[in-house]
Amino acid sequence: MKTTLRIQNLKCGGCANTIVSQLNALNKVSDVSVVVDKAEVTLQHEDELALLNAKETLKLIGYPEEGEVNSFGTKAKSYVSCAIGKMS
Repeated sequence: MKTTLRIQNLKCGGCANTIVSQLNALNKVSDVSVVVDKAEVTLQHEDELALLNAKETLKLIGYPEEGEVNSFGTKAKSYVSCAIGKMS
């Protein structure tokens, strides 16, 4: 299945690099792509559990789905994830 998610805190290519690497590392998730200008992540997933795992991973690294709580802590995580993505 293919799903596109709109996420928060997506700022640049560094963020996108981290998102792609983290989601591609998940079981049953593949073909991850990010459109920074639209704050969208598109991914292939084998089942609903894989999609839920992808959403949870995004939240843990600072990129919750649009409409979810976006606390100061979550925003701070996105800055760290962004920096990591820029270095890799």
